[in-house]
Amino acid sequence: MNKLYTFLVFFVFGFAQSQQLNCIVTVDSQRLSVTNQQVFKTLETSITEFVNKTDWSGVALKQNEKVNCSMYITISANNSDQFTATIQVQSSRPVYNSSYSSPVLNYNDKDFSFRYTEFENLVLNPASFDSNLVSVLSFYSYLILGLDADTFLSESGTNNFEIAQNISNVAQQGGAKGWSQADGLQTRYFLINDLLSPTFKQIRNSIFEYHTGLDLMAKDLKSAKEKIKLSLLNLSKLNDSRPNAYLTRVFFDAKSDEIVSIFSGGPNITVSDLTDNLNKISPLNSSKWANIKF
Repeated sequence: MNKLYTFLVFFVFGFAQSQQLNCIVTVDSQRLSVTNQQVFKTLETSITEFVNKTDWSGVALKQNEKVNCSMYITISANNSDQFTATIQVQSSRPVYNSSYSSPVLNYNDKDFSFRYTEFENLVLNPASFDSNLVSVLSFYSYLILGLDADTFLSESGTNNFEIAQNISNVAQQGGAKGWSQADGLQTRYFLINDLLSPTFKQIRNSIFEYHTGLDLMAKDLKSAKEKIKLSLLNLSKLNDSRPNAYLTRVFFDAKSDEIVSIFSGGPNITVSDLTDNLNKISPLNSSKWANIKF
């Protein structure tokens, strides 16, 4: 009996530790003039359980090792079991020897339509298309895991990105917008294909070097700032061949405020060359770069 009990405890504990995401899910239906909000509350619960309880990678993590993220879904239209929405996906990772979490992803997907019947089970199956809801949630879950891995070891998120790409390819058969090359230049299709393209290898290397710099801040703040600066200057090489690249904009959507904060205090380093390059690489954030002053 004791052996059986030990096995059951081990099994349950191991299963509980097999999830990798700690995701806060919000479904906002305030734009709709409907009196019965129950289906949206059920949808929020279903998505929360799907994202947080699915074993995405088979890697056992402790609770404090899970990737902190959020998915904010805004419903703009609803007709029976058909929903039109946007989804804002954010993630962060802790900085060594600090209580600070650095934003890694801040992405707003405006092409999110799906079918959902209240209380239906959401199940991961990367090899087949079951619903656009499951495909989009699965895609972003693997994207979050891939980007998080890249911050700790250069290009280590490749396996997760490849699974996300496969989900993207399979989902095209559903006909929903955002999965196809024909749907525009700022879509899930280009997001994942660019991340896996050798052309954009520099941005993934810069993501790693940037976060390596962050992890040095508690030990040597000036050296850490120099390392972060170098990672940003290296993005100019990509900008020379791919100006205003989609991935570059995605990077700065997450990092622009943090960059201003890093270089607007602490030990003084030369930033004139940095601000010049930032204005070239990310001109949409020029008003923010103007606040970097030393």
